[in-house]
Amino acid sequence: MTRKCSPRMNIGLLVIVMMAMAVIAVEDAKICKVPKGEEEMEGICNGIDVAMTEETLFVDGHRLQQQIDELSSFSDTPPPSVTRILFTENDVAARRYVKGAMKEVGLLVREDAIGNIFGRWEGSIPGIPGVASGSHTDAIPYAGKYDGVVGVLGAIAAVRALKRIGFQPKRSIEVIMFTSEEPTRFGFGCLGSRMMANSTNIVEILKESFDAENVSFAEAAKEAGYLDVVMDDSGIPIGIVTAIAAPASLKVGFKGDGGHAGAVLMPVRNDAGLAGAELALSVEKNVLASGSTDTVGTTGVFKIHPGAVNSVPRESHLEIDIRDIDEKRRDKVVDEIKRSAHEIAGRRRVTLTNFEIVNQDPPAQSGDQVVGAAIEAAELLGLEYQTMVSRAYHDSLFMARIAPMGMIFIPCYKGYSHRPDEFASLEDMTKGVQVLSLTLKHLSSL
Repeated sequence: MTRKCSPRMNIGLLVIVMMAMAVIAVEDAKICKVPKGEEEMEGICNGIDVAMTEETLFVDGHRLQQQIDELSSFSDTPPPSVTRILFTENDVAARRYVKGAMKEVGLLVREDAIGNIFGRWEGSIPGIPGVASGSHTDAIPYAGKYDGVVGVLGAIAAVRALKRIGFQPKRSIEVIMFTSEEPTRFGFGCLGSRMMANSTNIVEILKESFDAENVSFAEAAKEAGYLDVVMDDSGIPIGIVTAIAAPASLKVGFKGDGGHAGAVLMPVRNDAGLAGAELALSVEKNVLASGSTDTVGTTGVFKIHPGAVNSVPRESHLEIDIRDIDEKRRDKVVDEIKRSAHEIAGRRRVTLTNFEIVNQDPPAQSGDQVVGAAIEAAELLGLEYQTMVSRAYHDSLFMARIAPMGMIFIPCYKGYSHRPDEFASLEDMTKGVQVLSLTLKHLSSL
């Protein structure tokens, strides 16, 4: 049964798993040494408690891969790419698929007004704060099929693995599919987690949000059936996140006079396009000047107008992303970029039409208890791991505002994400789910 619920939850501990990508698919027969029959498999794998190892905690990697492949069929672009934009027909179909997968393992499914989906495994003491794990299933244009998806379906697989051994959690376990982690349609990411974290400005922002077709967020949500809204290649199989960098998002505009490319002489030009190009280089310069590898900056959008080969650009528009795990250092870089924008505008005789800080969220630290549980799980399974910082933006950044959180990463092929060729091997996904299973087992037993 699916029902609507309030976006607020009674979560005491939060584990978010974003397992995506890797190198070569392998057979998972070594993961749990069992005969092919379901009864024989359960006879060998059930009843494991203290002596939990990679050999005895069975995760059905082939079933997980099948679900990932099936979910990838809900796409606006042909394979191997996946495009799944918030509240579109394929996004709604993917949501139905996820709810079906949750129900298949016996979870009680419900949704909130913004479209977050929750699958609950009731604990033996229902009233105490629970444990949650999950991610997102929306995908930017021409992305791959693993990013976010493995975090959602992997959490369901972890529940299936724990139920197979007869485990009963003391704390309830929630599997969450967050709405719109990607900012593709309305220009604002992590909508579901922001709402759950009671972000102060998110409701007002959504009231004024329209997509490229001038469809409002409220209209899109209602059409979809929701309420109007008031790793790298190191070879290490497990990454345990200790902190999440947070971005400051900027929108900058320049305006000049423009003119014909042949008629306006070089000494008298005030080229808005060159002002924008210089600012993009200034972003790189100021980020590198921070002296920290944890500071990164990207000019991801650069548009000029009128955009004709024989016309001097009279307008330019840039969208810039600056992120760091150190909030003060990141904000200092933003200040330097703003100073550079004013200096460039004055020197090139163009107008700085806008310098807007769209959002400037604080970074988040993982909860020590959650990190400790994940480390213990990896060690118990005999899996090598490394602690690491996540420089990517995740829903757990906002979940950290309401509960201790943590993340488990698995390797990805060449570090690719948000691309059609992103890939995670069956072996690495299985190992990630095993670590997640034992982490949930530990935290839900506290």
